[in-house]
Amino acid sequence: MLQRLHYQLVNRMPGLLATPLGRVPLFCKKMCLRQLINWQYQQLIADGEIDFLQQRRLGIDISDLRWKWVMTLEAGRIIVTDDSVADVWFRAGINDLILLAAGRKDPDMLFFQRRLIVEGDTELGLAVKNLMDAIEPEAMPALLYNGLQHLAAFTEAGMTQDASVITVREENSC
Repeated sequence: MLQRLHYQLVNRMPGLLATPLGRVPLFCKKMCLRQLINWQYQQLIADGEIDFLQQRRLGIDISDLRWKWVMTLEAGRIIVTDDSVADVWFRAGINDLILLAAGRKDPDMLFFQRRLIVEGDTELGLAVKNLMDAIEPEAMPALLYNGLQHLAAFTEAGMTQDASVITVREENSC
């Protein structure tokens, strides 16, 4: 019963969250996102590792949440906008992005499984992908790292539940 609930929660939650998330004012989402991204990447920004984003626009589209944004580097800070024009777009579902951010999935694997779609400037997309490969999740601030690891473990376990086992359990429990 709990395994079925876990499976349903992980697989249906994005659809359930899309509507309420859509009602959150854009400035609130942008502010939170900007703070989180700048906190996470402060050392990479200071080291010049993200300078390739200067005057370039990276779009992130979380398809199942119907939420997308564009970010760029300006004056040593990541700026988040709601523009619809980007040099390159990365599109994926929230569960895959959680696993990617936690280092539990490889961007190449998700790309070849067509769960991560990259559209636009190939050179910029490759630079972003190489940065994702180079980032060690353990280098994240401890609070962010621990929270993300717990969320990723929960998500991964829910995504890997065997749907046929859950169906059999449902039939046997009636």
